[in-house]
Amino acid sequence: MLSIFKSLISVIVLAGVLLAGAAAGVQKAKDRFNPDGSFWIQGTPPPEFKDIGGINLNSHRSRRFPAAGVELVSGSRLPFKTLTVKPELLTFTTGTLRGISYSFSGRFLKKGVFSAGSLDEDTPVLEGTLTKFRGGRKIAEANLKFTYFGGT
Repeated sequence: MLSIFKSLISVIVLAGVLLAGAAAGVQKAKDRFNPDGSFWIQGTPPPEFKDIGGINLNSHRSRRFPAAGVELVSGSRLPFKTLTVKPELLTFTTGTLRGISYSFSGRFLKKGVFSAGSLDEDTPVLEGTLTKFRGGRKIAEANLKFTYFGGT
């Protein structure tokens, strides 16, 4: 009888440990941050930025998302030269294509794993200043908001 009681106590303790571990895993997943996906200018872009198709983040080089960089409506892509992605910050500079390059400094308006969330395509999730350069000289700058698209 005593050995059955000890076995029952052991099972209860083990179940408690497993449940606590699972809860901790859920908490860690909830606190993760991964904004990978595409960010599109909300509304009609200013004329100086009508060539921008989107900003693509793809830190894990997933086939689900486009290659990282600034995608142009022409289909060309300017890869990031510098990139900082943090829950409160996104900054980048791009390489140059036909003398044109871009920089961005902004902040995320949402947290979490963007592709796992239920973000609608009308609500801004990123805002900041996008700057366009020609030959290294600033030719345009705008404060913009961006919506999110996580792919199909």
